[in-house]
Amino acid sequence: MSERRARSASDDRRGPGDTDGSGEANGPASPGGRKGTGAERRPFWRRALTPPSAPPPRHAPAREAPPAPEPTEVVSVVQSALYRDGVRVSTPASLAETFRELREQPDGMAWIGLARPTAAELHSLAAEFDLHPLAVEDAMEAHQRPKLERYGETLFVVLSAARYLDAAEEVDFGELHVFVGPDFVITVRHGAAPDLSAVRRRMEGSPELLRLGPEAVLYAILDSVVDGYVPVVSGVQNDIDEIETEVFRGDPAVSRRIYELSREMVEFQRATRPLVGMLHSLMAGFAKYRTDEELQRYLRDVADHVTHTSERVDGFRQALTDILTVNATLVTQQQNAEMRALAEAGFEQNEEIKKISSWAAILFAPTLVGTIYGMNFENMPELGWTFGYPFAIGLMGVVCASLYVIFKRRDWL
Repeated sequence: MSERRARSASDDRRGPGDTDGSGEANGPASPGGRKGTGAERRPFWRRALTPPSAPPPRHAPAREAPPAPEPTEVVSVVQSALYRDGVRVSTPASLAETFRELREQPDGMAWIGLARPTAAELHSLAAEFDLHPLAVEDAMEAHQRPKLERYGETLFVVLSAARYLDAAEEVDFGELHVFVGPDFVITVRHGAAPDLSAVRRRMEGSPELLRLGPEAVLYAILDSVVDGYVPVVSGVQNDIDEIETEVFRGDPAVSRRIYELSREMVEFQRATRPLVGMLHSLMAGFAKYRTDEELQRYLRDVADHVTHTSERVDGFRQALTDILTVNATLVTQQQNAEMRALAEAGFEQNEEIKKISSWAAILFAPTLVGTIYGMNFENMPELGWTFGYPFAIGLMGVVCASLYVIFKRRDWL
C-alpha cells in the first residue's frame, strides 16, 4: 500500500478531535483525505498549485446572498475506472468519487482519462496524487516536446501521436500527457489521436497484463502511439511516390506539396526521434525497479518499432530533399528551354525584319527618283534632255543593284 493511501487511511480513522503523536489536535481533512492544519503544513507542491483565496468584502451585503449554483458535470473526463487484480471493479462518475473509491480499495489502481481538462480538474488531481506543479503546468498547455521525467514516485511522459488523413492527404498530430504513479494512471489528451479507448479495451481483455499495474498501462499506451505511426508511414510513402510522378510530369503545383510534406516530416521527426532515448531510459528504470521481465520484453519490442519508424522518417525527409532538388533542376531546365525558344523566335523575327527593311530600301531608290521627276515644274533642266529618261532609269537600276549587293553580302537577304 502506498504512503499516500496509508496517510489517507490513518486520517479517516481519527476523529476531528483526535491528536497525533505530538499532542496537537488534527485539523480538518483535506479534499483528498489527507490531514492538514493550514498552508504551512501542506506539501510545497500542493501550496504551489492551490489558487489564492479571494479577500473578504469590506462591506457585508444588505440582503442575503443567493445560494451557490450546483457544480456542473465534468465534461472533460472521458472515462474513469478502478481496477483490482487486472479486473475493473468500479466506474466512478466523477473525480471526487474516484478519489474516494481509490482510498477505500486496497491494492487498487485508478485509470483516469481526460481530454483537454480545465485548470480546476488538474489542480484537483494534483492535490489528490501529489503531482508536481511543473508537470501540471506542462499538461495544461500543449505543444510540448516528447519527454520523460520523474518526480519522486511519479513518472510524467509526453508523447506526440499521429494519424494519416486520407481525404486531405496530410498528417494530423496530437499530444498526450501521461502521469504514472504507484496506484494510478492519468492521461491528458490534446487532439484526436491516439484512441485510448482501444487501449483500455485491449488491457481489460488481458487481465494478466493489466495485473502488472500502472507500468503495464504505460507500455500499452506507448505501444498504441507507436503502432499509430505505421499507417502514417504508409500514407507518406504513397504521397512521395505520387510526388515523384508529378515532378517528372511537370505539374506546377508539386513544389508546394513537397514543401508541405517536408514540414510534416520535420514534425514527425520531432515526435519519433526523442522516443528512442525515452524508451531506453524507461527500460533502464524498469530494470532498476525490478519490473516484470515479460513487461520489459514488451517494452524492448516497442523500442525496436520506434527505431525502425525513426529511420523511415529520416529516409523520407532525405528523399523529399532530393526530390525538391530534382524538381528545381527540372524547373530550371524548362525555363532555359522556354528562354531558348523565345530567343530563337526573336532571332527569326529579326531576320524577317532585315529582309523587309532591305527590300523597302531597294524600292525606295526608284521611288525617290520617280517622285522627283514626276513633279510638275517647267524649269527642270533634265526635261528637255534627250537622254534624260534613260539616265533616270539607269540611275534607278544602279542604285537598286548596289543596295541589293550590299544587303546580300550582309546576309540580310
